[in-house]
Formats: sequence, structure tokens, C-alpha cells
Amino acid sequence: MCGIVGYVGDRDATEVLIKGLKRLEYRGYDSAGIALIDGKLIVQKGKGKVINLEKGSKKNNLSGKLGIGHTRWATHGEPNDVNSHPHLSETGKIAVVHNGIIENYNTLKKQLIERGRTFQSQTDTEIIAQLIEEIYTKSKGVTFEQAIRLALKQIVGTYGLAILNIETPDKIYIARKGSPLLLGVGENEMFIASDASPIVEYTNKVVYLDDGEMAIVTRSNYEVKTIDDSPLTKEVHELAISLDAIEKAGYPHFMLKEIFEQPRSIADCMRGRIDVENSSILLGGIEDVIDDLVNAKRIVIAACGTSWHSALVGEYLFEQLAKTPVEVEYASEFRYRDPLIGKGDVLLVISQSGETADTLAALREAQEKGALVLGICNVVGSTISRETDAGVFTHAGPEIGVASTKAFTAQVVVLIMMALELGQRKGLISSDEMKRYIAELSRIPAKVEHILEHSDDTIKKMASLFTYAPNFLYLGRSYSFPVALEGALKLKEISYIHAEGYPAAEMKHGPIALIDEMMPVVVIAATDHTNDKMVSNIEEVKARKGRLIAIINDENTEVKDLADFCVSIPNTIDCFSPLLTVIPLQLLSYYIAVNRGCNVDQPRNLAKSVTVE
Repeated sequence: MCGIVGYVGDRDATEVLIKGLKRLEYRGYDSAGIALIDGKLIVQKGKGKVINLEKGSKKNNLSGKLGIGHTRWATHGEPNDVNSHPHLSETGKIAVVHNGIIENYNTLKKQLIERGRTFQSQTDTEIIAQLIEEIYTKSKGVTFEQAIRLALKQIVGTYGLAILNIETPDKIYIARKGSPLLLGVGENEMFIASDASPIVEYTNKVVYLDDGEMAIVTRSNYEVKTIDDSPLTKEVHELAISLDAIEKAGYPHFMLKEIFEQPRSIADCMRGRIDVENSSILLGGIEDVIDDLVNAKRIVIAACGTSWHSALVGEYLFEQLAKTPVEVEYASEFRYRDPLIGKGDVLLVISQSGETADTLAALREAQEKGALVLGICNVVGSTISRETDAGVFTHAGPEIGVASTKAFTAQVVVLIMMALELGQRKGLISSDEMKRYIAELSRIPAKVEHILEHSDDTIKKMASLFTYAPNFLYLGRSYSFPVALEGALKLKEISYIHAEGYPAAEMKHGPIALIDEMMPVVVIAATDHTNDKMVSNIEEVKARKGRLIAIINDENTEVKDLADFCVSIPNTIDCFSPLLTVIPLQLLSYYIAVNRGCNVDQPRNLAKSVTVE
């Protein structure tokens, strides 16, 4: 969601801010703006894309050596010029950009209006600027830093904040509670951002703020404190990403680039963790808690969106390979039903960004109840990676496209490795079986490469035939059911075509009523132990004139003869099949969206990192 960038140093702040906001566009937004201090406080903002902001900044010849910028994803107030960030205090001396939601903003706003303050916007953010100014100007002897702290103690909700004051023109004030914020440390310059993408071009040294912390930043120094004014010493981390990793590298869209990166991202996820020669797996991130996993009464997996689909694959994996009971929860619902979880249970949270607000809430709820909490995420230094008891990084590399692709396959790879290691330690997988699993897992990157090389053109042509279909139905059994859900989600996200995923056997319990000659039905029929049953479901679709697209393995000639269109993938062990079957579905969604003229990397209304509940 919303993005923050800030700069203080000798560079042209306008250039740094605009470039940074462009790198944050992938998070999803509807408006953008910057505030600069150059003898006076200057604000340029408005509804629409960063390119519009850039044009306006050049037209007005904006410049300065210190500033803050923002891309907004609307939560309070419609997207328009007035509701765009930065927001000013009534005197125009204080500027604020904000990620998050102020839950008690109505109460605070009413109190401020009663005391004579006037508001310009419909946002919750404006009350922050107004409240800080009220405290600063009307409380005798209170410094601006103290006014910020006093204001934050009155605020209920989440925030990542960057604040300017014309009276302290060499400082940027930042604070965090529930919304990610980091500080980039340069040579006589400092950077602020909601994630690393805007600053990786300039520095690889970062300081991550934790909840309840704030910092006062100048070009040569930074001071981190708690909101209660206790000084903190923070570790400086080195970024693991490079500038090249967040560029398109010649692809028309980040999504297509990330689909084609999957042979490498899957291999990177396994690197150093699987030992083909000795047929073993070692996940160092959970080594200290492996006995707790072995002895766990059950594993609960909490996630959202695509990560929830990978969690469903994990349920099949852990129950088949490790005989451990598993429940999969929507993280957004987990804490609202007083979940029965505690000592002896393991909560496994999955998040690409490591900042998903609902998933963090589930994590904290489980920790309070005494459960062991493990994490699977992609971003080193993220909140989930810091707050979980242990976990595994996916090492998929930056994922810029809002519709997740390589994150899904990397998460599934981690879940496969966890289930195999757990099954082996519990004595449930023989050495011969483990040898077979490890050997096949090592071949998966090459098989994904084969699909990309041999199916891309076929799928591109197929997509042209279904570009304007009003609905899609995706069907799968066993390990293919979560893939059906994921395929439907991808199509919905980027092409805006309504699509549903179902367990294939459930089709006749309702969805079959939708099938006619206008309904494309995608069946995933590449798991050997369910193919016979899938044939029956396919016959039911054909009897109702549904147009059938089948994802099959090389030997599944029976389904091939029945389907209108087929994409064939290499054979693999059934429990590894999601790593292969999902690839054609990603490509199908991509090419349909391109044909429809949709904004593939930044689909409407969506955000890459959902940091509000």
C-alpha cells in the first residue's frame, strides 16, 4: 500500500523523491505528492500517477535539499488533489505523509474543530499535522519533537510517518507503529522509505524502525528513540538486493519478468538447503526449533491471498509427508474468533513482504497465547522476519508486480522442504524415498524452464481466444485444488475477469449451473492419483458444452483427447506438481490481461503490500 520516501543531503531532493516514488509505484496508489523545504515549505501533490507529479514539479521548478514524498492508496476520502499527501497543518508550517489508519481520527478531529481548527481534507492523516501543531503552539516550553511524541500518544491506529517543520528546516522526523519504515544511511546524506526499493540506488546500509520508535534525521546524523523518549542503539543492516533486481531487464512488464525468473528463484530457494548427494535437507532457520516441530500437536498456517493458496498446498504436504495435523486460516479472520491455539501448537505465517498487517496480527495473537510462531517470507529485515521465533526466507528476490508469481512457487518450495525434513526426522520417509524426493526436487527448475520455453507461444495464442470471456471456472483435485484457486485469483487480479476456483468434485454441487458454451473451464489434470476422477468431471463439462482448457502431464492422453486446448507439462511427483501446473496459469492470466489493455503490474484497487487491516 501507500509508499513513503524522504531525503536530506546535497543532492536535488526533488529528483531523489520523484525517482523514489516511481520505484514505489508497484505498491499500488491513486495519488502522489512531495513536500520540500527550500527557505519555505513547498508542496506539490495531486490525484493520478507520479509522472503527473514529475511534470508539475518541473513546470514549477521545484528544488531543495530536504523533502518527503508519498504515494497514497485511499482509505479515508476519495482519491483527489485535496486528499493527496502531504498534508499541512492549518498554518502551513508542518507537513506530514502517513501510511496506515488512525482509528480514532473522528474523535480527534471533532475535538480540534471544537477548539477552532479548520480542515481541508477528508483524510485521517490531516489530524496528525493539526494535532502536532496544536500541541506545539499551545503548550508552553514543548519542543517540536516533544509535540510529536505527545500527539502520537493520543493516536490510536497504525502509522508510518515522515514530518517536516519549517522552523526546523534541517530535520526530518519519522515514526512507526504497524507500518514499515526504514532509514538509509549514506555519506553526508540520509534516506527514508517504506521499503528498500527507493534507496537501493544510493546506499546498501539501512536501519529498520520497530513499532513504537521514532527518529530525528539530519544529513549527517540520526537519533532513534522510543515514543517515550528512551534513546536506542540500532543495528545497521546491509541490503541484500541490487538495483538490477528491481529493473525490468527488457521485459514489457515486471510480472512477465518474474514469471520467467522462476527457474532461478526456485533454485535460489533450494540452494544450500538440499543435499542431493546425501539425500538430505537442512533448513538452518528452523534448526533451533525442529524438535518443537517434530513434537507439535498440530500446525496452523495463517496467510492472505496468494500466500493462503501456498498454505493450502502446505496442508497437503505436512499431512502426507509428516503426518502432522494442519489447519489453514485466513490471517484476516484468525484473531477475531478467539482462536484455540497455545502451548504445543505451531503457527506458521506466510507473507511475501513480511509486512502484511493481518498476518502480523495473527502472529502476535498466537504468541500471546503461548504458541511457537514460525515465518516464511521473502524480505530480509521485514517485521515478520524479526518478530517470529524462527523461520525460513524464500530468497525469491524482489517481486515488483502486484500479482504474485515467483513468491508463490518459492513459498511452496519452502513448504516442501519443511515437510520433507519433518517427515524424515519423524522416521516417516525412508532413505530410498528421500533420495527420490530430493533428486526430483533438484530437477524442478529445469522443468519450469522447459514449460516456459515450450508453452509460452501456445498460451499466448490461446489467450487471444479467451480475452473477452466474461467468466472462468478453474477445477482441480488434491494438490491441484489450491492451484485452481491461485489461477482464478491471478485472472481476477490483472484482467478483471470474474473467475472461481473449485475442487473438481464440488462442481456438481452448484457451479455446474454456470457451464455453457460461453464458459471457459480450466482443469488441472497433472496429478497421477486423481486423473481418473478428473476425467469424469471433464466429461460433465463437455456434456454442457463448456470450453475446456486442460493442464496435463505428458502421459495423460485421455484428457488430451477430450480437451479443446491443452498445455502439457513434464511429469513430476504429485506433491511437487503445483510448482509446474501454476506456470501455464500465470502466463494465461498475463496474456489475457495484456490483450485487454489492463495495467498488468499495477492492477486497479490493489496494493502489493497490504499494511492496513
